[in-house]
Amino acid sequence: MNRSIFSELYNKAFRSGNPLFLFIGINIVVFIAINIFSLGEFLSGGQGFGSKWILKHLSVPAFYGELPYKFWTLLTYMFVQKDFFHILFNMLWLYWMGQIFMDFLNKKQFIFTYLSGGISGALLYLLAYNLIPVFVSNASNSILLGSSASVMAIVVATATLVPDYTIRLMLFGNVKLKYLALAYFFLDIISMSGANPGGSIAHIGGAIMGFVFIKQLQNGNDLSRLFEKKSKLKVVKNTNTKDAKNDFTDQAAIDSILDKISKSGYESLSKAEKEQLFKASKK
Repeated sequence: MNRSIFSELYNKAFRSGNPLFLFIGINIVVFIAINIFSLGEFLSGGQGFGSKWILKHLSVPAFYGELPYKFWTLLTYMFVQKDFFHILFNMLWLYWMGQIFMDFLNKKQFIFTYLSGGISGALLYLLAYNLIPVFVSNASNSILLGSSASVMAIVVATATLVPDYTIRLMLFGNVKLKYLALAYFFLDIISMSGANPGGSIAHIGGAIMGFVFIKQLQNGNDLSRLFEKKSKLKVVKNTNTKDAKNDFTDQAAIDSILDKISKSGYESLSKAEKEQLFKASKK
């Protein structure tokens, strides 16, 4: 029975084709691997130097001079967590907000938002720790790790796309996404003077990227297609005028639905509109 449970979880994470489950799975596998290695060191009487070395080479260094020798860390750090509650809350928020994100947008857009949010968070962290005097003195011994900036990008992107979408939170009741995102963003700003300023700065970078991505998307510029290979121009006989017209009409309808959500919330949609939006998100 246990084997079937693990097999089901493995298939869902790595074979379902859903990037949300894939990224959650990668984060969890890396977390387990690092902690098992750390436990092995402890039981063998080691001092933990091996696990610290691994974390150091997977995390973004604060000092810009080290980055050229650890360039891969701009990607690896956003899948690395050492503490249980760190990964627990990150994965819960990623799952909750990622589900809503994937209801409206597609896989490629999710992947782009997660990765670009993480990279943006790391770059803002590097700028702060090498330009702001209060942080510069700590740059030589500080590192950045965790998926929080990427998760924040997903949260803010979702809240920007459907600001009036409502979720229910314990103790708070029904809360609109726009207020939830604003609250987290404000907390990160005031937390820059706290115990983990680097993390808060990275969150802000991720949030900005999530906001910019959706605003650009609403203006007709899908940043997730930035690196797509453009086909060469060729002249062909137009036999699909009707199909092109239908595609244009469908896109106009989707834009109208998104505008309605922005003004009145997701619940204001009719059943037909929800189905049309769901089908469009899977294309």
